Order: sequence, then C-alpha cells, then structure tokens
Amino acid sequence: MSIAEKMAGFVASSSWIRKMFEEGARLKSIHGSDNVYDFSLGNPCIPPPPAFRRYLKSIVENEAPGVHAYMPNTGYAHVRKSVAEFITREQGAKITENDVIMTCGAAGGLNIILKAIVNPGDEIITPAPYFVEYGFYADNHGGQLVPVKTRSDFDIDIEAIERAIGEKTAAVLINSPNNPTGRVYPEKTLGALGDLLREKSRTIGRTIYLLSDEPYRKITYDGIAVPSVFKYYSNSFIATSHSKDLSIPGERIGYVAVNPEADEKEMLLQAMALANRILGFVNAPAIMQRVVGGLQGEHVDISEYARKRDILCNGLADFGFRFVPPDGAFYLFPQSPVPDEIEFVKALQEERILAVPGSGFGTPGYFRLSFCVEDRTITDALPGFERAFKRFK
Repeated sequence: MSIAEKMAGFVASSSWIRKMFEEGARLKSIHGSDNVYDFSLGNPCIPPPPAFRRYLKSIVENEAPGVHAYMPNTGYAHVRKSVAEFITREQGAKITENDVIMTCGAAGGLNIILKAIVNPGDEIITPAPYFVEYGFYADNHGGQLVPVKTRSDFDIDIEAIERAIGEKTAAVLINSPNNPTGRVYPEKTLGALGDLLREKSRTIGRTIYLLSDEPYRKITYDGIAVPSVFKYYSNSFIATSHSKDLSIPGERIGYVAVNPEADEKEMLLQAMALANRILGFVNAPAIMQRVVGGLQGEHVDISEYARKRDILCNGLADFGFRFVPPDGAFYLFPQSPVPDEIEFVKALQEERILAVPGSGFGTPGYFRLSFCVEDRTITDALPGFERAFKRFK
C-alpha cells in the first residue's frame, strides 16, 4: 500500500464528505453553479465587518523592522493581553495574557490541548452529534473519541456521560453552539456537568478536563447567550477562532484560554506552548494576530444569519419536516423523513440540493443543512425540498 493503513481507513470513513464535494462539482458542471443548491459547507457568506478591512490595511502598511519575524510560541504579548481583557468581560473570569495562547484556528487550539493532556489509550468523551474531525484530532495524540448520544432536544445527557466515564477518560469535549445542531448548552446542564466531572475526577483519581470548542459563540439567536464553562468547572479550556464571527476562515486564527483556577495551570501552558511548535503550527499567523488583537468584540451582522435561519425553518416546517430550531451557529439538523438519511440525501441530490448525512456527525437518521448561503439559494431550493419530502410520505 502506498499510504499508511490508518490514513487509508480515515479516507474511507470520510468518503461521504468526499462524495458530496464530487457530486456537487458534477452537478454544477452540468446545470451551472446557480442551479445547484449547496447547503453542505459551513463557509460564511457574510463579508467581514468593515473594521476588519480598515485594520488589516493599517497592519499591512506597517514597515517597522521585525514585523514578520518569529515571536513567542504563545503569540504576541500585546495581542494575548487584548484577547484576555475581552475574555474577562465575556466569560466573567479574570484572565491574563499568560492564560492565552494564540493558535492556528480552533482546530490548532484543540490539537495543542489534546497533545498536552492525552496519553496513548486515553478516551475523550463528546456528545453526539459532533463535529466529524474530533475523532481524527483524538487519534492524532493516541486517544480515542467516545461519542455519547444527546437527548431528543440535543442537550447533553448527563447520565449518559456518567456511564461513559471510566479510568481512561481524559476529557469531555463539548461544542456550543453545536455543529451540526446549533444547540447552546444551558447553564443548568453545564452546572450538572461540572459537578459530575469533579466527582468522577476524585473517584478515578485523575483530572478529567472539560474542553469547550466555541467558534460560533457570538452567532446566537433570540437573545440566547452562551454560558461560560469557566464558571462551572475549574479544569477547563476554551478553544475558539475568528473564522465565523469575523468571516475569515481562510486566515486560520484563533486562541486557547485556560481557566485561571485550573490545577497545574503552568505545566499545562508550558505543554501547550511546546505543542504549538512541535505539531508544526510554530505560531499563529503574525499579521492576523495583530489584526484580531485590535478587533476583539467585533463580529459580522448576526441578524443576517437569523433571517436566513427563519426563511429555511419556516419553509421546511410548512412541508412537514421535523427539527429543533437552532439556538446559534448557522446549521439546521432536521430528521430525515425516511430512517436511512443517506437515501433521502440522494433524493435531495436529484433535486440538485446538497446536504450532509447525519451519519457523518455520529447521528444517523438526520441530515445537516448549512444556511450560511445566499437567500436565493434557500428560496429557490424550497420547492425541491418539498418534492423530495413528498416522495417518502
């Protein structure tokens, strides 16, 4: 075999996403891009806020010596200070620049955390549905992802998490607002989860960490706020990025923040700083660090996503689709009208509509729609959704 056996297996297991790309390209070549309704990718369609362009221009025009040189593994101190001040206001915990590490997006952040805390054979529990790449991230560091089903409203099932915890449990990884459901985990749930992790850490004799993946934190609807995990559990981390709130996913800029009350915090920070280098990230991009350092608190116009959500939800509800309206992010996760959601996704493809099967997120029987698309894509696709739905009723 020309590639590693493990990677060959990974390629095969992610084949549905690959097929979706290939099918989308095929349909667009036949019918034209405007006649294919692509809800498969979480690629922001709203431009960055005007302040981003202005600030970027001022940074690029800075010709001072050393502006493109290496910096500390954790990132520029003044940027981390700006981030820490914002997190302190946002999360209600006193964060300093020494508690922050700038990373190559949330993905880079999650990987340096896992590198720091996971031993070979350790398990990372995550509520399902979950972001498909979590399993690969766990494997990168010798760990094993353990998905645990959520409740019918996609809230965390605390009893199910408790049953899944064992001597090999290193962490619980949550994502709120969730991709693919848009669920925001409420304060009551996070409080119960924090209590459980404290108890289980004492019982099994090792620290179980709580990792909160938060790239959609600022994209919420109906006045819903995302509670802070720092408030409910001391051995916790936040990993996030500006890919979604500033609409700059290609710039790969984010950060990790460690709870200031975490046990052995200094060792954790040293381990992650080293991981930031030896995993090949080296540093978060210099220009983007300086840009986002000056834009803390800025974000795109969330009302645009709220409007798109309502167009899609109202349309699908009229046809009889069943779903939990998303609290945040820009995804809808409806139930398939037929148990085999792949069959239904194929029916949607016949209507030139691209969706992602729920199996890819650890939850068969559902499918994901990303509504960060042009309004026309949603409205023009609605008749196709209705026709596909009626085929199975």
